[in-house]
Amino acid sequence: MLRYADIVLPLAQPAYTFAVPEGTEVAAGQAVAVQFGPRKFYTGIVWRVHDRKPDFKRIKSIHRVLYDAPLLSAQQMALWEWVASYYMCSVGEVMRVALPALMKPSGDTEEEFSDDEFRPRTECYVALARELHDETAFHEACEKLERRAPKQYEALLELATAGDETRISTGEVARRLLRADYAVLHALERKKLIVCTERERTVERGSSAFRLPELTPHQQKALDELRGQFAAGKSTALLQGITGSGKTEIYIHLIAEVLARGGDVLLLVPEIALTAQLIARMERIFGSRVTPYHSKLTNRRRTETYLRLNRSEGGEFVVGVRSSIFLPLKRLQLIVVDEEHDASYKQTEPAPRYNARDCAVVMARLTGGRTLLGSATPSLETWLNAASGKYGRAELTERYGDARPPEILVSDTLRAAKRGERKAHFNKLLLDRIGEALDRGEQVMLFQNRRGFSPYVECSECGWTARCPHCNVTLTYHKSGRKLVCHYCGYTAEVPAKCPSCKVTDVIPMGFGTEKVEEEISRIFPEARVARLDRDSVTSEKAFNAIIADFEARKTDILVGTQMITKGFDFGGVSLVGILNADNLVNNPDFRAAERAFQLMMQVAGRAGRRAEGGEVVIQTSEPGHPVIRQVVAGDFGAMARAQLAEREAFFYPPYARLTSLTLRHRDPAVLRQGIMELAARLRVRFGRRVLGPMTPPVDRIRGEYLAGLLLKIESGASSARARELLAAELKTFSENPAFKAIAVIVNVDPQ
Repeated sequence: MLRYADIVLPLAQPAYTFAVPEGTEVAAGQAVAVQFGPRKFYTGIVWRVHDRKPDFKRIKSIHRVLYDAPLLSAQQMALWEWVASYYMCSVGEVMRVALPALMKPSGDTEEEFSDDEFRPRTECYVALARELHDETAFHEACEKLERRAPKQYEALLELATAGDETRISTGEVARRLLRADYAVLHALERKKLIVCTERERTVERGSSAFRLPELTPHQQKALDELRGQFAAGKSTALLQGITGSGKTEIYIHLIAEVLARGGDVLLLVPEIALTAQLIARMERIFGSRVTPYHSKLTNRRRTETYLRLNRSEGGEFVVGVRSSIFLPLKRLQLIVVDEEHDASYKQTEPAPRYNARDCAVVMARLTGGRTLLGSATPSLETWLNAASGKYGRAELTERYGDARPPEILVSDTLRAAKRGERKAHFNKLLLDRIGEALDRGEQVMLFQNRRGFSPYVECSECGWTARCPHCNVTLTYHKSGRKLVCHYCGYTAEVPAKCPSCKVTDVIPMGFGTEKVEEEISRIFPEARVARLDRDSVTSEKAFNAIIADFEARKTDILVGTQMITKGFDFGGVSLVGILNADNLVNNPDFRAAERAFQLMMQVAGRAGRRAEGGEVVIQTSEPGHPVIRQVVAGDFGAMARAQLAEREAFFYPPYARLTSLTLRHRDPAVLRQGIMELAARLRVRFGRRVLGPMTPPVDRIRGEYLAGLLLKIESGASSARARELLAAELKTFSENPAFKAIAVIVNVDPQ
């Protein structure tokens, strides 16, 4: 009987059916090579095998099976299906982000496909010949070699005495770890004194004896609470602890418990930048158990990691960013999501536009594991779930050890300007505090949530501003390269010598970014060593590590940065943090603006005074009475949460509704207008007042395409699955209309 396989390809397409050749064994989750279209060869994943012949005339056969075992478990396949369904994309699009690039070769010919295939690195492993396991025989061999071939004698002795740190479980030692050269080892192999084996590189896991940090009574209480809640059946719990309270120590104890019983652990972090510091800390405790996984690793390294984990029988500990949620951890028992509130867990481009935090909760349920969400300032959705009892919860309200919370001061920029107490972009209060900190030999961090020198340049005579020709935004001025840069499409231009419009005056930089802050603070404090941490200064992981290492070693006095300086760092020398423009944070046209502003300012403030001496935070704002500013000063997360949740309930926003945003793109604004009006009308027939729009986004043209949007609100009590089903049907009908076929529709479920 002929068999058929439904195969997922890394395309925005449904699964396609192929015939299984006679004598070929395939199983769900297996990777195969198939021909798609007239010439193209793709890597596909077998989704199911069956005997139902498809109703089309020509059925292509699977070309060949790839890899020696299925790449996906049943739980992983279930996660892919959930992501595709919930985030309204194809399983093929999930495949594109879930598997490393080298595991998805493609080509116009079989030869081209074969050339792109991943081939694991091999290594030579050396072991004593079986005969030399006898002590007498070994000594006899050594005596002969010592007289006639001293180099061979030394090599044999080195191999026999190799320690546990170099010898793998089979008793072999990798040739690269031996001092002997190839010729010496080859001579020993000819004499049948050693055995050399060439095979795929082995990675050994460390022991289960870990040196765990001691917990304070407060931390121990929180740990016991989490253990009790997990034991009682809670699959997800929130660990809410103020910055510097020692959440990581609790993570470490829970991780150690899982590893000791042979389970797998996944620790998610929001930014690649955080992984290096965290991995170094985890390696000091868990050694070789720690496996990093992020996009800065080479494609080969990511592929090797995936395949090794796929063969593993448990006891793995992965530290990675959002894409790590798709790794094949077969005995996954614990997922820790650090800084769970961070928007970086949400993928924006390309599809699937998933949230790794939510995927972690789903994956843990599929595997029977547990999810721990950690944050000093949790998202309101998570906080409400914990407050309502849906999630477990434990709190840390005290800083670790002798550390005291910082004192938060508010400096009124308008008042300072009126009194002449403002220099450049700094109020006198902040400058005085910086000077005092430097005099004491302490360090300072300055936060400005905008990179570049200034957000735009302007002509003082006619008001002309430099704008991107492809996007409806002003160009950001970067002084270091004397360039105007679009942060949306990457377009660059030279700074004009005179205003191109009136030809009268020079253009003037307006506003300020981190580059300008760095320049001004260096001029005000010429003796201070100043560094900058943002996307422009961090061109590589090496550059990032160098900046952080210098600051940690106190080779830098003042660190200026964007959000990159707010997360996960613990610098003992920092006594002062300055937030330069809080107004930009609280006045964003976004229903999450107040929540995000509070989170960001509290996270920044948490970098100050992480030792017994305490520290200070100076917030510069023109609205010192703003509710969010007052809540930050009081450190009152509960007050912020209750106020924001009341507003969201009144205006029907998450967590009291589920949002789906639709962004339509087209190069012709008239066609776009016609299309979005048609789609809005059709959706209103289905969803009524739940549809908002059409609306024009703040940036309504990017890379030459015009943008327009719709927003769908579904009340939390209604079936979101049914809503997605109806929406998908309407979008299919819309895409099949010849007048609107060229309009791209981007669906974003739970936009951030």
